[in-house]
Amino acid sequence: MAVKILFQGDSITDAERSRDQDFLAGSGYPTIVAGELGLEHPGKYEFVNRGVSGNRSVDLLSRVRNDIINLRPDVMSILIGVNDVWHELATGNGVSAKYYEVYYKLIIEEVKSALPDIRIMLLEPFVLKASATEEKWDIFRGEVEKRAAAAQRVAKSYGLEFITLQNKFDEAAKLAAPDYWLTDGVHPTPAGHALIAHEWIKKFKKQEGGNCK
Repeated sequence: MAVKILFQGDSITDAERSRDQDFLAGSGYPTIVAGELGLEHPGKYEFVNRGVSGNRSVDLLSRVRNDIINLRPDVMSILIGVNDVWHELATGNGVSAKYYEVYYKLIIEEVKSALPDIRIMLLEPFVLKASATEEKWDIFRGEVEKRAAAAQRVAKSYGLEFITLQNKFDEAAKLAAPDYWLTDGVHPTPAGHALIAHEWIKKFKKQEGGNCK
């Protein structure tokens, strides 16, 4: 039986995925990961994308049973947090750093209670200075960093793998303009998605012993 890998998150993960056919995982990093691992190991993995555009941590918590537990994945990665900040700055409907951490812990606890053998990888939320973020840049960056720190604490608390991304995007932005990587400072370009996929696969293979045995 194939190892089921589930990608969870917001629009960065969603990337216009199909709602009808799981193998059509969208135009983002989940498809890049699925393509590379699928090519290297035909038939070994099944890839499912359940990212939902616009989601905050509380939204992911609300669908933890239907879109995580009921799918019974063997491996899951989560990238969530930027909308907790963005929605607050735009409409006052965000999630504070305190409750982001609370909701994240509830997600992990419920999933691990139902699926004790699941492997979980948490991705660090990130942001760069571009069209959607530059007006309130200092606040935006600072608040995203608070969610990133909270996500890392959650990973450490539950012994989960943590994939750092902010420093990778900061370094990448020294090589090309921020909007070369993130179109508006939030949503990745093809190159930005490739960066995420590269870090994802590197972490996945490292834990698997370097060769996905």
